[in-house]
Amino acid sequence: MDKIQWEANRMMGKQQVSTDFLSEKEIQKAKLFHQSFPEYSITPLRSLHNLAKFLGVAGIYVKDESYRFGLNAFKVLGGSFAMGKYLAQKLGKDIGSLDYHTLTSDETRRNLGEITFATTTDGNHGRGVAWTANRLKQKSVVYMPKGSSQTRLENIRAEGAEAAIVEMNYDDAVRMTAENAQKYGWVIVQDTAWEGYEEIPTWIMQGYGTMAAEALDQLRQFQVEKPTHIFVQAGVGSLAGAVQGYFAAVFGEGRPKTIIVEADKADCLYKSALANDGKPRVVGGDMETIMAGLACGEPNTIGWRVLRDYSDMFFSCPDWLAAKGMRVLGNPLGEDLRVISGESGAVTSGLLFELMKCKDMEEAKAQLGLTKDSQILLFSTEGDTDPDHYRSIVWDGKNPSYK
Repeated sequence: MDKIQWEANRMMGKQQVSTDFLSEKEIQKAKLFHQSFPEYSITPLRSLHNLAKFLGVAGIYVKDESYRFGLNAFKVLGGSFAMGKYLAQKLGKDIGSLDYHTLTSDETRRNLGEITFATTTDGNHGRGVAWTANRLKQKSVVYMPKGSSQTRLENIRAEGAEAAIVEMNYDDAVRMTAENAQKYGWVIVQDTAWEGYEEIPTWIMQGYGTMAAEALDQLRQFQVEKPTHIFVQAGVGSLAGAVQGYFAAVFGEGRPKTIIVEADKADCLYKSALANDGKPRVVGGDMETIMAGLACGEPNTIGWRVLRDYSDMFFSCPDWLAAKGMRVLGNPLGEDLRVISGESGAVTSGLLFELMKCKDMEEAKAQLGLTKDSQILLFSTEGDTDPDHYRSIVWDGKNPSYK
């Protein structure tokens, strides 16, 4: 069986990059923008009391993003806010004065003209960009890396996008999208950043902050002032950086311990932590993993700086761990509510289970201070975005956790 690898962060606190762009004040702007959409509702935070008791912790809370805007994943939060910010900038206005209804008005449409937004995606981000472009009466072009799900491709096309699967890995497809955007005058909405392209990725991270802010408000309704630990998955690190940055901005030195979780075939952040020199590392190749949303080999430079300075531990996780998490969440204990979580959404739950139950993980568990008093926040970032594959794992036992 492929093993879980981990590395404690030895760079934490050395540079302390600013998290002001993810402050409560900034994230409130994103929340208000999202709340203006007719489809908006707060996604559930599930308290898995019986699972917490079984694993020997005080509480486990799972933010279930399968309900987000009817799109079965969180990604739309980032793309939609970035697109809104871009349109506001083009109009010379503040995003705070431009809600959904204003942006979709005939007058605004005449002032803006026709805009094409372009992106590369494993599925969820592209669907969110396509959905938002459709709602804002604009166009979208979406490219997907080789090996992408046909179901996810069709879901993107159903939102009105021009979309195709290309014979490249994710990072090469991103470069191709950037070249085509420059050639055709498209606007790139990519949740990774590189030199010269950081403004829109920053806005995307702010959009993801809506999810983190909702979760904190919901925890307090459960009488939990703040979590002791947050497990968050990472592809390029935009989501992880957004969650980490928001909680660092809110709580400062008293922030929760944060655990960053990657697929072992695309563990660029873990390898960056291993190198321990503050510089991001790149993973190449096909990155064949069931965690399609995490199959990214080049870190978002903005997200990496936040994770480098504030996160506590990095994990590189095999596919069986994601499958384990899917089965745990899909088959709840006692009166715990079921969470339908896809491959990229469930890996944190699988990791938590192994940390609490596997003897091989005792050292990592001790370093993280996971005890009977721990209050743990998890993000199930997607539902069954590929239903056939979901059933092959949860029903048919694909990717078992033993050999």
